[in-house]
Amino acid sequence: MSLYEQWKELASEQRSETEYEVFWKAYFDKEKKNYEYILENHREIISGKLVELAEKFGMDSITFTGFLDGINTSLIESLDMENLNDDSEIRLAIDYEKLYFNMLDAKADWLYGLPQWENILTAEKRTEVTREFRKSKMAVSAKVGRNDPCSCGSGKKYKKCCGS
Repeated sequence: MSLYEQWKELASEQRSETEYEVFWKAYFDKEKKNYEYILENHREIISGKLVELAEKFGMDSITFTGFLDGINTSLIESLDMENLNDDSEIRLAIDYEKLYFNMLDAKADWLYGLPQWENILTAEKRTEVTREFRKSKMAVSAKVGRNDPCSCGSGKKYKKCCGS
């Protein structure tokens, strides 16, 4: 079984509510520490064997694979999650705007609210990314209103043309 499959199994394991909260709190605490390090050292491209990086970040290989799954969509070159093993060479070249956007999408306020962001994205840029995020979540209707111009191009109102 691959590390990624092991992570998915571990993450979806049946637990009592208390065990569930304990598991995810422990994971999110480690995740936060990882991001604090990554953001503080944002000029460094973190790379190495998966098992070495897991150790560097104080995680076992399976849990670190879960972390990689979370950051994968924010990487300039995504990882092949299904084929990761302890000896896989990992390169974390991060698109920080995309990472911030993805943290907003995950509703991870403990991550997008980290003070380390101030040294990477200006307050204005973070506001702009937040606006883009909110805009991406707005529902847009393709429905034509009765008083809108008709889509056939006649110049008439829809209700007086194709809508009648």
